[in-house]
Amino acid sequence: MGSVLRVLADYGPAFGQALLLTWKLTALSFVAGFALGIVVTVARLLPLRPLRFVLTTYVEVFRNIPSVALLIFIVFALPDLNVLIDYEPSVILTLTLVCSAFTADYLRTGINTVGIGQVEAARSLGLSPMGVVVSVVLPQALRSVVQPMTSLLIALMLSTSLASQVPLPGRELTALVAKIANDSAIGMAAFAVAASAYLVSGLLIAWAGAAVEKKVRILR
Repeated sequence: MGSVLRVLADYGPAFGQALLLTWKLTALSFVAGFALGIVVTVARLLPLRPLRFVLTTYVEVFRNIPSVALLIFIVFALPDLNVLIDYEPSVILTLTLVCSAFTADYLRTGINTVGIGQVEAARSLGLSPMGVVVSVVLPQALRSVVQPMTSLLIALMLSTSLASQVPLPGRELTALVAKIANDSAIGMAAFAVAASAYLVSGLLIAWAGAAVEKKVRILR
């Protein structure tokens, strides 16, 4: 306990900044990944087989490739192709691609829960196929995937530890713990503080997700 208090006394402001950076990386990558996932989901519904094949491949690749391997490719391989991306945008891009793939997969599952009768009724009212998707199918799919999207957001927040693998201008929680462990003998206490910050953040996300799900869930 004394070591933890010492960590908080010596590195309290640094932990605050690291937590803010962790939240920033999480928020930016989730919003971008969620939006991209919706675009991919809608595009996969179009009656264009080559496009659906490409997007299905996209989803499967980024769902199954290790995030750290993707980050290494973006940071170290893309420059060989004359594509230079700064370190922080590289982390955000990595998490965005992974998030979009999982979002598209979850939404596909959510779309399968929408009854065909609702689609036929919407078409009979004169809605175009895209109008049916945007006005009828997608809203219900979004409401049915709140819980998996909440889990995805928590996983994304934990995955911001990827940023410790590149020299960002600032340090997120994992990078800060590594620095403290390198510079002093209170690494375990620093890890306990960071783990608590991750835990509290995850619990807050889970609580918010449960509240949203309770409000928008579809009773069947």
